[in-house]
Amino acid sequence: MICGWPTIHALRKAVDLSECPWEGIHFISISMRMLLIGGSGFIGPHVVRTLVDCRHEVAVFHRGKASVSFPSEVRTITGDRNRLSEYATALHRFEPDVVVDVILSSAAQARQLMDTFRGVARRVVILSSMDVYRACGVLHGSEPGPLEPLPLTENSRLREKAQTYPPPVLKALQGVFGWIDNEYDKVPVERAVLCDPQLPTTVLRLPMVYGPGDPLHRFYPVVKRITDGRQKILFSDRSAAWRSPRGYVKNVAAAIALAAVSDHAAGEIYNIAEEPAHSELEWAQKIAAAMNWQGEFITLPENKTPAHLRTEGNAAQHWVASSAKIRQHLGYREPIALEEAIQRTIAWQRDNQPAGASFHQFDYVAEDAAA
Repeated sequence: MICGWPTIHALRKAVDLSECPWEGIHFISISMRMLLIGGSGFIGPHVVRTLVDCRHEVAVFHRGKASVSFPSEVRTITGDRNRLSEYATALHRFEPDVVVDVILSSAAQARQLMDTFRGVARRVVILSSMDVYRACGVLHGSEPGPLEPLPLTENSRLREKAQTYPPPVLKALQGVFGWIDNEYDKVPVERAVLCDPQLPTTVLRLPMVYGPGDPLHRFYPVVKRITDGRQKILFSDRSAAWRSPRGYVKNVAAAIALAAVSDHAAGEIYNIAEEPAHSELEWAQKIAAAMNWQGEFITLPENKTPAHLRTEGNAAQHWVASSAKIRQHLGYREPIALEEAIQRTIAWQRDNQPAGASFHQFDYVAEDAAA
């Protein structure tokens, strides 16, 4: 839905895009002031570096607790995202053309964002999630009825239930992502920003993001088992076949930066995802091949799979998503090939085990018995 287009501001100097990840994409980029809210986590620093490489002026508003090193030319503003309006004077002083909110969690935060920058910025870009789709609710059992048709496009049905994830899952996610509040739901977030008549917005629905620094350690279950010398790795038949959208962190950051600098993205919604979508077993096979593993993957019926490897919810509902729109509208393509992305992630994962509690469980005795 398009609620309005940005007014034309005075153009700043044109820049050379030869070092940008979208080199060769045919559009005009003007040097702009980019303000990132929450740009010090997993994805944000890559967006910052991409924008700086493309000669944009960048400022980051964050809590100042992350041990991240930004390029010297990046301005930092320290504060609490939950009290955004209290920092309006400092944020307005930067005179942002575009505000990229990396950590929007709830409708209340979204309304505060729009109130803070209405009449100041000419556009807002927010990071949403594929979990807005009804398919997410079908998978987790909160949305009754038939499976959603695939692939998921920007026009696919959204969830009707307010609960995005079951409470135990949400609590676990809050332990990993400090910005998620108790009202987390990207559906009302999108509704709150898309139809503001004075401040156009771009919504980016992100996939499962992997890569160095991944706080969920998505490669860890396979990398650990191979590193531990396991010769057989088990999957339930349901989880082995499940397909979901994924994206390498630097490629996702490139898509975010591309949408931020393009006024053609005003009022638009874009899925960001690699294509094709591989199954969980196919991902494991790619990781194993990159690690030169000679073992065997074994797929078992759900009722014969060890309890810690069983899937919850309706795994018949896949999350395969189409990213054709951002590729066609903005000319997006991944700057880093899949094989290299996998190798980089494996190298990082080998040296970085999850700290504290982990989403992943290991019971080799049970796995040996089942195999």
